[in-house]
Amino acid sequence: MTPEAIGLTISLGLLAFALAFLAVRGAGQYRTTRSRPQLAWSSGLALASAAMAVETVVYAGFVTDVLLQAYIFLSAAIVGVLSLGAARVFRRPRLEQGYSWYTLVACAAVGVASFAVPVPAGMVQQGIIVGNPSLLLLVLSSMVTGPATIVLLASAVVGLRRARRWQTLLLIAGALVLGAGGTFYIASFPVLLYYAEFIGIVLLFFGIVSLPRVPVGVPVARVDAA
Repeated sequence: MTPEAIGLTISLGLLAFALAFLAVRGAGQYRTTRSRPQLAWSSGLALASAAMAVETVVYAGFVTDVLLQAYIFLSAAIVGVLSLGAARVFRRPRLEQGYSWYTLVACAAVGVASFAVPVPAGMVQQGIIVGNPSLLLLVLSSMVTGPATIVLLASAVVGLRRARRWQTLLLIAGALVLGAGGTFYIASFPVLLYYAEFIGIVLLFFGIVSLPRVPVGVPVARVDAA
C-alpha cells in the first residue's frame, strides 16, 4: 500500500473508533436516564461505527460478500435508527410508537434483502465501496431513509421552536448529516458518504459529550476593618 492509502486506512479506523466512543458514551447515559431516545442515538452510532469499520477493512483489501451485504444494510439502517431518537420531540406517543414499529420492520426487510440479493459486480473500486444496489434494495432502503430524513428535518424545526438547546440541535444535525450520507450512498454517490461521516461525527461529538465549562470568578468587594 502507498503512504496515502495507509494514511486513509488509519483515518477511517480512527473515525470508526470515534463513533464507537460516542456509542459507548450514549449507552452509558442511557443506563443512567433510561431514555428511549438516548438508546436510539447510541444504537445508531453503533451501526455507524460498524459501517465505518467495514469501510476500513475493505479499503485495506479484505473484501467478502458478507461484509458488502452487511454494509448495504448498515447504510440504510443508520439513518432509520437515528431518527427514532428524534421522534420524541413531537410529543405524540402513538405517532412515536407507530413510527418505531414501521422503522424496525422496514430495517428488518432491508436486512433480509441485503443478505438474500447477490452483491452487484464491481461494488468495490480502488478500495472504495461504491453504490449501484439492485432495484429491490434501492426501493426497500428508500422506505427507511426517506421517512427518516423527513422525521429528522421536522424534529429539528420543532425542537428549535420549542427549546433553543444547542446540544439537541447538534444531535439532530449530526444524525441528519450521517443519514444524508447513507442516502447518497444508496443513490450511488459514495464519495459524499465519507464527508458526511466526518461532519456528522463532529456534530454528534459536541451534541453528546458535555464539554466542561470554564468557571468565571466573580470579584468580591474587600472591606477593610476600620
